[in-house]
Amino acid sequence: MLPIAKKLSVAEKIGYSLGDLAANLVFQTLMTYLAYFYTDIYGLKANDASAIILIVGLVAAFGFNPILGALADRTVSRWGKFRPWILWTAVPLGVIALLAFSTPHFSYKGKLIYAVVTYTLLLLFYAANNLPYSALSGVITGDMKERNSLSAYRFVAVMFAQFFVQVFMLPIIETVGGGDKAIGIEKVMTWLAIIGTLMLLVTFFTTKERIVPRPEQKSSITEDLGDLFKNRPWIIMLVLTTLVFVTLAMKGGSYVYYFKNFVDKETLTSFISPILQFLSGIGINFFGEDPVSAGFGLFNAGGIIFMIVGITLSKKLADKYGKRDVFGVALFISTLFIILFFFLPPSSVSVMFLLQILHGFFYGITIPLLWAMIADVADYSEWKNNRRATAIIFSAMMVGLKGGLSIGGALVTWILGLYHYVPNSETAQAASAIHGTKMLVSIYPAIPFLMGVVLLFFYKINKRMENTIEEDLGKRRQL
Repeated sequence: MLPIAKKLSVAEKIGYSLGDLAANLVFQTLMTYLAYFYTDIYGLKANDASAIILIVGLVAAFGFNPILGALADRTVSRWGKFRPWILWTAVPLGVIALLAFSTPHFSYKGKLIYAVVTYTLLLLFYAANNLPYSALSGVITGDMKERNSLSAYRFVAVMFAQFFVQVFMLPIIETVGGGDKAIGIEKVMTWLAIIGTLMLLVTFFTTKERIVPRPEQKSSITEDLGDLFKNRPWIIMLVLTTLVFVTLAMKGGSYVYYFKNFVDKETLTSFISPILQFLSGIGINFFGEDPVSAGFGLFNAGGIIFMIVGITLSKKLADKYGKRDVFGVALFISTLFIILFFFLPPSSVSVMFLLQILHGFFYGITIPLLWAMIADVADYSEWKNNRRATAIIFSAMMVGLKGGLSIGGALVTWILGLYHYVPNSETAQAASAIHGTKMLVSIYPAIPFLMGVVLLFFYKINKRMENTIEEDLGKRRQL
């Protein structure tokens, strides 16, 4: 290995973080709106939408990611192993993101085929871009404190993307579409594709790969896979990542239904009116006239703002107590606030907003730690096996991410179908459907988070082991 520079410049950290901002313009849109887009804009039946999200997502997770991870680890170029992939996929990812949220006038069967093809391509190019991007964090620096700092920059950028998508996107879609959500989402996705492509190019030009395997280090895919399945922390992180994204997809994809069908509109209008008047007075007029979309946006805004506050505390807490312990405690507390949604009546709007803020703060602490812990698992594998296979370790985590996203997203439409939800109903939903939307933002998403908390008791890379691994690898890389 080459000697590793200890400090990263602010410019490089910002440049790296823009790559995740770009990717999350796509990812957050998938997590928040894909189910709603397929059922209430594109016009698919709930069961068909569920099948597409689940089957295509799992095929992509288990098919694309391991192959792309192995290819990225074996890429040799003057730009490094992972940066070229960011360059090569920047434009195709933007184009297919736009196509996946377009609404061509096909027959119902044609719509199904179009949805399958575009969603498959979107997940392929997302994996080809975001997997090497994620692995890049493991080779930019070998200093774990700098890696914590890099993750914090990265996930502040993620929160900005999430803020736009979950707060402003629905009102903007309605405004620019003149009430036609299909036209509105195509216009919005066009601009997101352009902006995201430019940000990915900035990431390529501002980052540098510093952890470079020795030329004599060679391993087969079979050896890399064998290392993985003997790596207990990796197995735990794979399952944990899956569980986390099951919850995020289930909860994130359900809020739009929750506000549309469960929350009392008169109470919501009364609660948000002073907030909207204040925002209008300072020139913020993105929320439109519809109280549901405005309330949905403001609800998400409160959670995301306090997620960012949590992210800013994450590095200091992790440096002092270790990533594992901080992650477990914060994840558990954040889950308690999700569960409390179950006990709220439709008129308890102020309490809903308060719980979202408290959940956002504690979950925000965990956000940078997940990916920093995966980078630590790559170090652990190198420490144990004297071979570094960064991308294939991150590819396995991307399997968890995509698998969790697919399972969680499919559960939203499947569970709504079980509770007899009727898309675009002109009348009020049945009591069972309304109860189902409440369950989808409370009890159901809490279960995977609690399972993740239990798993962390078996994850052995604590603060002491982090320091040992960093010290030993630092000595090896100087040889």
